[in-house]
Amino acid sequence: MGHFSIATFNANSLRARLHIVIPWLEENAVDVLCIQETKVQDRDFPERSFKEIGYNVIYKGQKSYNGVAIASRHEIKDRLTGFGGPDDSPEDKARLIRCRVRDIAIVNTYVPQGKALEDPHFQIKLGWFKRLRDLFNRDYSPDRPLVWCGDLNVAPEARDVYAPDQFMDHVCFHINSRKALEEVKAWGFVDVFRRLNPDPGQYTFYDYRIPNAVKRHMGWRVDHIFATVTLAERAVKAYIDLAPRSAERPSDHTFLVAEFKRPGD
Repeated sequence: MGHFSIATFNANSLRARLHIVIPWLEENAVDVLCIQETKVQDRDFPERSFKEIGYNVIYKGQKSYNGVAIASRHEIKDRLTGFGGPDDSPEDKARLIRCRVRDIAIVNTYVPQGKALEDPHFQIKLGWFKRLRDLFNRDYSPDRPLVWCGDLNVAPEARDVYAPDQFMDHVCFHINSRKALEEVKAWGFVDVFRRLNPDPGQYTFYDYRIPNAVKRHMGWRVDHIFATVTLAERAVKAYIDLAPRSAERPSDHTFLVAEFKRPGD
């Protein structure tokens, strides 16, 4: 049957990173790539570039900010955007896209960053995690194969940020952000990368504003692939591919990949 592989990547403007994304897919041939911060409205989405290399793709975007997409080498079923409730805003729909690929449900999210602790956007961020927990309660079962991935804008532990003591009041490491993430994770998720890679100093995001951040190991692990136990138990590999972060005109994030044994292997 072979393995099933899934990757996540915050592109920070997909059209500006196609020179990275398309060659990466050709070389790595993952089954599914979840993309965040595409920053492109639907009518301008570069769907053809994915089709030409054998990927189906679904997407929901806005001009200049937000935007999510899922590309797959297999048929994509049950496409939905947003939380599926009356409170959905256009931004919600451009931050959450979900589907089913083979027997696996996939939820791809670009969680609001929060801006600052005193900013109203921070409460929106915390509320987003509560809404996600409600979504999982309503539409999914922890006993079924499910991947929740994306840029979750939270470093869960001290080993997930290069200077934890310095960033205790940062919206992506504040205790309230970490608790909010943990409450969703407690629904029934396993952090696939951490299950296989316990060592600190492994990051998916390196701030543009820090010179030579990758070489200096000054990063954050804010992009995640979480899976329900039934799927996480089949995980055989998870890794961060740092090379794209050092490419020409890179995103400030890089690719996170997880591989799972197919049932019966």
